[in-house]
Amino acid sequence: MELTDDIMYQAAVNKDTSFEGVFFTAVKTTGIFCRPTCTARKPKRENVEFFTSSKEAVLKGYRPCKVCFPLEKYNETPDFIKEILKELSENPALKFKDADLIQRGIEPSKMRRWFLKNHKITFQAYQRMFRINIAFKKIKEGESITSTAFDTGYESLSGFNDSFKSIFGFSPKNSKVQNIIDLKRIETPLGTMYVCAVKEGVCLLEFTDRKMLETEFKSLAKRLNASIIQGDNIHFEILEEQLKEYFEGKRKKFTVPIFSPGSDFQNKVWTTLQNIPYGAVRTYKEQSIAINKPEAIRAVANANGANRISILIPCHRVIGSNGELTGYGGGLWRKQWLLELEKKNAER
Repeated sequence: MELTDDIMYQAAVNKDTSFEGVFFTAVKTTGIFCRPTCTARKPKRENVEFFTSSKEAVLKGYRPCKVCFPLEKYNETPDFIKEILKELSENPALKFKDADLIQRGIEPSKMRRWFLKNHKITFQAYQRMFRINIAFKKIKEGESITSTAFDTGYESLSGFNDSFKSIFGFSPKNSKVQNIIDLKRIETPLGTMYVCAVKEGVCLLEFTDRKMLETEFKSLAKRLNASIIQGDNIHFEILEEQLKEYFEGKRKKFTVPIFSPGSDFQNKVWTTLQNIPYGAVRTYKEQSIAINKPEAIRAVANANGANRISILIPCHRVIGSNGELTGYGGGLWRKQWLLELEKKNAER
């Protein structure tokens, strides 16, 4: 799909979120540039020009809009929240109260709004879940329930037990037969993503605005008999570093471990996806032939759609038989962006 000026202008009029990060609108009469979703009144078509990056708009002399803040990444975690999350990761016994936030110059209501919007829970609930995540792993590794409770900042064993049970639905003493899936938000040039991981590897990587994301979470938790909780995982740091290199055009193959629970047929299809070379594309028919099931084109397409680990398992490299882009959970504009990135860097 060619991104014409008319398509971009209509997307801006409709405040279409699927075009966030794809282009910026600049108004010649005001000298201001905006995101496509800016709520300010839209200018006449003849007064608008478009840029693919905020840098281009700035170099052309435009000023960033004070309504939509186009210099900030879409859905990116603010630096002051990143710093607090880093401190929580280093010391899970920390408890940030409203007074602590105010002391740092952070408005507690602003903190609450951001966590409700991006995590669907309050900041206080996030802190509890993060501590419980760490406690779960300590108990699983053989540490006593009592020492774990106090090491993670709880003042009483009963309070710890109640909090643990409210999150997991079972008591700490039963945790050794249960599992946990770690969850984290990460930033990319195409928008914020959710990553989930277990001990074996990354088991989900999806854009936060992906349709059916909640269904994917529930399906994954059920398949692994696990609870998905915000927390750290040894695979997150490796993944973030490799994704950074990928988006910079410096990495063509991922080595971070992945864990893709699914049927035998689905895993056969997903393995075939990983064998599509960087910078190349395949049709669904070519994929079905590759797994020796030339008649299973529709089933292959369904398996591609069920892939929970985008980019690492590159379903974006599969196109329609007529050469056109077909469905992609992260949005066709992202699929096009990824293919263009790989095509540009394939010969390097």
